[in-house]
Amino acid sequence: MTDITLLDGGMGQELVHRSSDAPTALWSTRVMLDNPGLVAQVHRDFTEAGATIATTNTYAIHRDRLEDTGLLDRFRDLHAMALAEARTSGAGRIAGAIGPLKASYRPDLHPDAATAAPIYAEIAQMIGPSCDLIICETVVSLAHAEGVLRGAAVAGKPVWLALSVMDTDGTRLRSGEALADVLPLARAAAAAVLINCSAPEAIPAGLDILRDSGLPYGAYANGFVQITEGFLGDKPTVDALTKRHDFTPEAYADHALGWVAQGATIIGGCCEVSPAHIAEIARRLRAAGHTIV
Repeated sequence: MTDITLLDGGMGQELVHRSSDAPTALWSTRVMLDNPGLVAQVHRDFTEAGATIATTNTYAIHRDRLEDTGLLDRFRDLHAMALAEARTSGAGRIAGAIGPLKASYRPDLHPDAATAAPIYAEIAQMIGPSCDLIICETVVSLAHAEGVLRGAAVAGKPVWLALSVMDTDGTRLRSGEALADVLPLARAAAAAVLINCSAPEAIPAGLDILRDSGLPYGAYANGFVQITEGFLGDKPTVDALTKRHDFTPEAYADHALGWVAQGATIIGGCCEVSPAHIAEIARRLRAAGHTIV
């Protein structure tokens, strides 16, 4: 059958569920300071569930997000903490996560590629030596894709481009631009291309497009009812989002195995995907004769 890379799940939401603290605009970053070791435990639980890649808890560690928090001088320290906790995972590979500047799902706030590239490059250069690959997550526009790919390249590691599409139309980025239009950028600078942090139902249409990239491709969806207006405001907190009632491990595994049937060789989970979801995917993959690598 097929060799499948199994990513981990949604670190940020898993931390929120396990922590007694109320979510803040810093999302999962604050948890590393207030609950040392919790990130490492989540990493280990995903690995025990079957994930072969640990994605670092660095998605939201950007200077612009740390402004006015009193933590800006700990920018480098926070990245070092996240990397150290990922190294305890036992996973075969570590993916250094780079999330969007300013805010998730907000292409209107993202700087142009020339401005964004050096900002992303600072992070890529800093985390690259401790990672096996760089994963650029929740990329929502062509300008975002160009900027983050240019910046991530300085790490000297394979770069995976993870694109977020409209929940109602998997053929379009959240900016409204055609997903197909990002393929030339991906072919030039990425080692794999994925769809992430989108409704699972939107992903099949997107995978039909990613297949034309000529690159390894895959997906990892979120389990939110929808991205609310409250979450698209200034300094949002994740309690503005609601988990779907039908988002069981079994239901999510149905989606994931469908993506594999479409040719996806990299699958996993984003927000609200727990170790139980990853364990069910791993079980189903093995039962179908696939090899998890």
